[in-house]
Amino acid sequence: MAILLMLIPISLVLLGLAVAAFIWAVKRGQFDDLDTPALDILEDNDRPAPPPRPAADTASTDPTRGG
Repeated sequence: MAILLMLIPISLVLLGLAVAAFIWAVKRGQFDDLDTPALDILEDNDRPAPPPRPAADTASTDPTRGG
């Protein structure tokens, strides 16, 4: 029975966080347009893929690589 004294407040805090996250998502416009992203996959885009960057170019500009 004593565990309920700990679990009930924890569950209420988690519920509050979930409600706050939902309100934040609604205010940021996450649910404004639910139809267009689903239809984007059906479009026929005939744009060619961008050309790959040469390997020598990436090695000289990437500071994380050694050399």
